[in-house]
Amino acid sequence: MIRRTFLSLTAAAFLAVPAHAQEKDIVDTAVGAGNFTTLVAAVQAAGLVDTLKGAGPFTVFAPTDAAFAALPAGTVDDLLKPENKDKLVAVLTYHVVPGKVMSTDLTEGMKAKTVQGSDVTITLDGGPKVNGAAISTPDIAASNGVIHVIDAVILPPM
Repeated sequence: MIRRTFLSLTAAAFLAVPAHAQEKDIVDTAVGAGNFTTLVAAVQAAGLVDTLKGAGPFTVFAPTDAAFAALPAGTVDDLLKPENKDKLVAVLTYHVVPGKVMSTDLTEGMKAKTVQGSDVTITLDGGPKVNGAAISTPDIAASNGVIHVIDAVILPPM
C-alpha cells in the first residue's frame, strides 16, 4: 500500500511539473531560469517585454549570460544605450522565430525567417546549431512558445 501510494504521488508530481512550467510565458520562464539576466535586461531596454509576453507562439534562441559575456568588451553596454535601441531590437528579434519550433522539427540546412526579417540557418552535424551557435538545451516550454538555449549571441546581417 505504501509503495503504491509513493508511486502514485511520484507520478502525480512528475506529471504536474510540465503543466506548471508551461504556465509561465517566455519572459517569466527566462527570468526564472536565472542564467538569462543579460538577455532579460536587453529585452527590457529594447521595449520587447510586452511582445514576448504576448500570445505568440514564439521560438526564442536564447543566449545565456556566458554567451553575452563572450562578446567583445563593451558590446553589451553599447547595445543597451538608448541611442542604440534600434540596433538592440534588431539583434534581439534576430533570435526570435514566429511559431513554435521544437527541436524535433529542426532539419539540416533548414532556413527560418526571424522576426527581425532575416533568415537563420539550422545545422545538425555535431549537434543542433543556429547560425553556428550550439543549442545546448532545447525545448524549454513556455505558455506562449519555446526557448532553445544557445551558447553564443547571433548577429543579424548588416
